[in-house]
Amino acid sequence: MTIDYLKRSKPEAEKAEDDAKVRASVEAALADIEARGDDAVREMSAKFDSYEPDSFRLSASEIEAAMQRVGARDMEDIKFAQAQIRRFAEAQRASMTDIEVETLPGVVLGHRNIPVQSVGCYVPGGKFPMVASAHMSVLTASVAGVPRIIASAPPVDGAPHPAIVTAMKLGGAHEIYVMGGIQAVGAMALGTESIDPVHMLVGPGNAFVAEAKRQLYGRVGIDLFAGPTETMVIADETVDAELCATDLLGQAEHGYNSPACLVTNSRRLATETMAEVERLLRILPTSEAASASWQDYGDVILCGSHDEMLAVANDLAYEHVQVMTDRDDWFLENMHSYGALFLGRRTNVANGDKVIGTNHTLPTKRAGRYTGGLWVGKFLKTHSYQRVTTDKAATMMGEYGSRLCILEGFVGHAEQCNIRIRRYGGVEVPYGEGAP
Repeated sequence: MTIDYLKRSKPEAEKAEDDAKVRASVEAALADIEARGDDAVREMSAKFDSYEPDSFRLSASEIEAAMQRVGARDMEDIKFAQAQIRRFAEAQRASMTDIEVETLPGVVLGHRNIPVQSVGCYVPGGKFPMVASAHMSVLTASVAGVPRIIASAPPVDGAPHPAIVTAMKLGGAHEIYVMGGIQAVGAMALGTESIDPVHMLVGPGNAFVAEAKRQLYGRVGIDLFAGPTETMVIADETVDAELCATDLLGQAEHGYNSPACLVTNSRRLATETMAEVERLLRILPTSEAASASWQDYGDVILCGSHDEMLAVANDLAYEHVQVMTDRDDWFLENMHSYGALFLGRRTNVANGDKVIGTNHTLPTKRAGRYTGGLWVGKFLKTHSYQRVTTDKAATMMGEYGSRLCILEGFVGHAEQCNIRIRRYGGVEVPYGEGAP
C-alpha cells in the first residue's frame, strides 16, 4: 500500500519562508545585544514584555517573596515533580563512570567526566509559564555538578512568575533573572555589563529562542535545537479516536506552529480522529493556538502496515512519539530517531512534560536523527588523559609513533617521539628520521 496523507500541513516552502524571517530578526537582535549590552536588553524587554526593572537579576529577598506567593498544594506538587526528576537524573549520573585502564604495561589511559563550568537555563513563560522547564534544566545541571547555574524566564503579567522562580530556586539556580526571548538567551551567552557570559545554553523555547541558540552555537555550547513542540501519535485499531485526538491537541495548544501528526494503518481511526479533533476544538479553552497548529502543521498519514508506520516515524523523527498499538515494545526496539517515546495507552506526553521524571527538553525538526534530549550527561564533558610510567613503554610507544609520524610527513611530531626514545631507550635515532 502506498503511504497516503489524509491531511497534510502547509508546504515546506512556506515553512522555510517563516524560518527565514525568524532568522533575520534574531541575527539583528543578537548583534544589538553584543554591541550595546544591557541597554539593548532593556529596550527589548520594554518592547516585548513591557518590563523595565532596576535590575533583571532577582535579589534573595525578591526570590523569597516570590516563593511566599506559591500555594501549599502547588509547592507540594513542584517538590514531588522535582523528586522524580532528580531520582532519574541521579541514576543517569551514576551510569557515567570515570575510567582508567593499563592498555599495555606502563601505558595508562583514562577519562574523566567533568561538569561544564557555567550554564544558562532558559525557561519559557510567555503564553504558558513553563514551570517544569526549570526542573528539567536547572535541577539536572545541579545533579551534574555545574558550579554556576543561571536561569532566566520572562515576566508574566509584569512580574516574576512565583512558581517558576520557586522551581528555579529549589532546583539549584545560583542566579535568577527575569528576561525573556532573544534578549535572555543573548545576554546569557554573550554577556553584558551586568551578566557574566556562560559556557552553555539549555532549555526549550519558541522559534526565536531556538534560532538564537542555533546562531550562538560555537560561541557557547547548547543542549540541542529545541524549537516549537512536536507530537506524533502512532496508533492502530487497538485504540480509539478520542484518545488519539486528545493526545494530538494536548501538544498542539503550545502555539500556532506546533506540528501534530497521526500515523496509523487504520483508515477508520484516521477519519474518526480528524472528526474528533474538530469536536474537541469547539470545547478546548486553548483552541485558538491548537486550531492554528492543526490547520497549518497537522498531518494524518495512512500506512499499509506497522512496518510502514515505523519507517514513516523514523524518517520524520518527531520530538514526542506516543505509541498505542498491539506491539508497543516492537516499536521501542525498532525506533531509532525521536525525542522521547511514550508507550501504551496509560502513558502520555503531559506526564513526561511535567512530572514522571524523564527530561522534556527534546530534539525537534528531525534533530532526533543525530541527538537525544537533554539529560545529565549533556552537562558533563568527557575528557581523556594518558600517562606513560616506564622507560620501556616510552621507548616502545615512541618507536611506533615516530614511524607513523614520518609516514604522514610530520617530522616535528616524529621528534617528540624520538627525543624520548633517545632519553629513555638509549637509542640514537638520527634527527628527522623515523625510529628503526
